[in-house]
Order: sequence, then C-alpha cells, then structure tokens
Amino acid sequence: MQNKKRKMITMQMIIFELRNVTGNPYVHIFGVGLPVVLAELITMVAVSEVNDPSLAGMIATSVYLGMGTLIPMATILMGYAVCYAQELDKGIPERMQLFGIRGSSMLCSRAISEAIFITVSFGIFFAVGYGVSDLEQPAASGVVSYFLSILVLSVILLALAHGVACICRSFGRTYCVSMMLYFAFMIFSGMMGVEYADLPKWAQAVARMLPVTYINRDFYQVWSGEEYNYMPMIQSYLFLGAVSGILLFLVWKRSPRAEIS
Repeated sequence: MQNKKRKMITMQMIIFELRNVTGNPYVHIFGVGLPVVLAELITMVAVSEVNDPSLAGMIATSVYLGMGTLIPMATILMGYAVCYAQELDKGIPERMQLFGIRGSSMLCSRAISEAIFITVSFGIFFAVGYGVSDLEQPAASGVVSYFLSILVLSVILLALAHGVACICRSFGRTYCVSMMLYFAFMIFSGMMGVEYADLPKWAQAVARMLPVTYINRDFYQVWSGEEYNYMPMIQSYLFLGAVSGILLFLVWKRSPRAEIS
C-alpha cells in the first residue's frame, strides 16, 4: 500500500520545481545574463582585431556556440546544486517523502523544469545573437548536433550537480565546489581568454576530458555542416558521464532512500 501512495511526476511538481529554478538569482545572472554579455564583449573585441570583415560572422558564431555552454553549466551545475543543497539543509526531501513523493520523482521533475528554463534561455541567447551580432546561418545537421550535445551535457551536469549537493550537504560547501567546477570548466575549455594551444601540457590533458572544450573550440565546423571527427568529443562525454555516475552511485550507497530512491 505504501508504494501505491507514492506519487509520480505531476504537473504541480513540475511547476513547483520550475518556480524553484526561476526563483534562483544565480541562474538569471550566470545562466542568462553572463553568457549574453560575454559573447557580445568577446565578439566585439575579436572582430575589432581582425582586418577582414568577412570573418566577422565566423568569429561571432564561434564565440556564441562556445558561450552557449555557460547556460547549462550555470543553470544546472551551479543553480541546481546550490538550490538542492539548501533543500537538504532544511530537510525538504525527507518531508516530501512523508507525502509519498520519491526522490527520483523530484529529480525527474527538476530535470523537466531545468529543460524548460534552458530552452527559454537559449531562445533569448540566440535571439540576441542574431539581432545584434552577425551570426551565420547553420546547417540543419549542425543545429541538431549542437543541441543534442547540449542536451547530453545537461543530463551529465545534472547528475554531477546532484552528486555534489548530496555529498557536500550544505549551501557553503556546495557553492564553493560548484563555483570551482564552473570556472575550471571555463578556464580549461578556453573561455577565459587562454586558448587550448596556449595551455600547458597537463592542462591540455584535462581540457581533452571536458566536452565543453570541443564545443567551444570546434563546433563552428559542425554548425556549418563541415565534416568533423566526433570521437574525441564522445570520449570526453563518456569520461565526464562516468565521473557523474560514480558520484551518484556513492550517494545511493550512502543513503539509498533519501536522495535518489
């Protein structure tokens, strides 16, 4: 009887989680505002240093495709991790279980709400890009590949953020770890002004393990419909996915009923 009383995903739960997402100021600042501002600033600086005006579209498109990865990183890796850590601090997941709502149902509802918010954010992001900068028109295969890559990255980051929040279990520690990961991803992927080729060898090895490196560095080729070797990028997805999966496994082993059961 207890299992029958457990509630699955409902529209009310999705709306509840969506309100949690939109009520988090971090996701608006780092997940919407910062990508737009950085993309525009970097584009203006990069275009001003190039003498050939015909390259402006390529530069702007490359910058925007790379900066787009900040949206799931900020919204999920930082926003979700910090928000869920606060809920753990207040014992909200345990209270929800008293009403028959499983942790897995809460996680799925949050995933749907995060997907809705990220979709709207990308709409704003590219609307500004095409309205202000000279972004190039993509090939159909490029659009599918780009947003599929973002989707898979978002799922992996959700697992990583959930694991970090459950292990740290406090706002302060979770905020510190998630912020460090956020800026580490930016630095190693070349979004902080240091190109991949200029990194030391050990840093290049780390960068090759991160999917954001390939999206930031190479995805103009994919966006334009050119041939591209996906294998190194797939390997980076598998590595980061394995790390996130291990974190979730450790969380489940420590407390199988509280976080994801």
